[in-house]
Amino acid sequence: MASRTSPVLDTRALNRATLARQLLLSRAEMSPEDAVAHLLGLQAQNVKPPYFQLHARLAGFRPEQLARLMEERKVVRMVTMRSTIHTHTVRDALGLRPLVQGARDREVNYFRKGLAGVDLERLARRARDFVEAEPRTMGEIREELLREWPSADPQSLAVAARCLLPLVQVTPRGVWGRSGQVRLTSLESWVGGEAAGGEAGDGIDDVVLRYLGAFGPASVKDMQTWAGLTRLREAFERLRPRLVAFRDENGVELFDLPDAPRPDADVPAPPRFLPEFDNLLLSHADRSRVIPPEAKGRSWTGNQAHCTLLVDGFLAGLWRIDDTTDRTRLTVELFGTQTPARKDEIAAEGEALLTGMGGTPGDVRFGSIHG
Repeated sequence: MASRTSPVLDTRALNRATLARQLLLSRAEMSPEDAVAHLLGLQAQNVKPPYFQLHARLAGFRPEQLARLMEERKVVRMVTMRSTIHTHTVRDALGLRPLVQGARDREVNYFRKGLAGVDLERLARRARDFVEAEPRTMGEIREELLREWPSADPQSLAVAARCLLPLVQVTPRGVWGRSGQVRLTSLESWVGGEAAGGEAGDGIDDVVLRYLGAFGPASVKDMQTWAGLTRLREAFERLRPRLVAFRDENGVELFDLPDAPRPDADVPAPPRFLPEFDNLLLSHADRSRVIPPEAKGRSWTGNQAHCTLLVDGFLAGLWRIDDTTDRTRLTVELFGTQTPARKDEIAAEGEALLTGMGGTPGDVRFGSIHG
């Protein structure tokens, strides 16, 4: 628990501070590459979300800007935090993956029953040689490994390769406006000279500071949730002299950078359309700073995440884009009643989304996304 002398940040204060770090109070004049680095990566299970994440955060963003970075191999798609796919700058891909490698190694242990008799070091070497000869699908990797370990569980072999090696999805997969099967090669093979030249990322202390800069103020458990790691208390304690401490309304200690923005709680927060799996909603143990109690659980149906709408900084609805025969339609489902003026703001932001991401105007309507 935090010291009773630590200032209290209520939910709205935490909301505005987090939105400021996330570039969601006003769109930033920042390059897409710098934004990807500032945010420590973009959640990217699906192809389009990283593009929508940057549209919500950057002034004048165009999808081809991020697509070009992918084609130039300045950003990559790979498994890092929480064992999920993220879009990272090359520097962060090289630096963050080693920090979470221990968690990926433990993940392999969950599949040890299907890996009986498999030498994991040999598996990693064989898989690396195979994907570095040319990018391969996960099915091809699985079949190659089965040649040596025919009695092993095929899925366990594939999981082991994915966890033991820093595999990236090669383009055209992930490039806006193009399609492509998921093909994988090693990070080092894909980025070439930068990896060979010893490009290194930040140590854990620096990542703590960067996390606070992008998601703070935050507790130790918050960062552990974001990273999918445990035992980060030691790093926070080591950094305590360089940080400021607060507590939330439940008394939980929150850490922050001394000079990080903490706007007043009544600073306006414009509507923002976020894609499924946006890290804003996934990177804290306590998500009440963005998700009010009445909206908890409403951004998911089963294991399917929905695209979300922020109103006044908090989760307030869902959205979906459909292409009709002649126009693109954006359907907005609101959780509660909004004033006519607020609905006009939402509609205007929705129109900007359609124009910025689709290139042509479309229709914005309010209703059920399941209709």
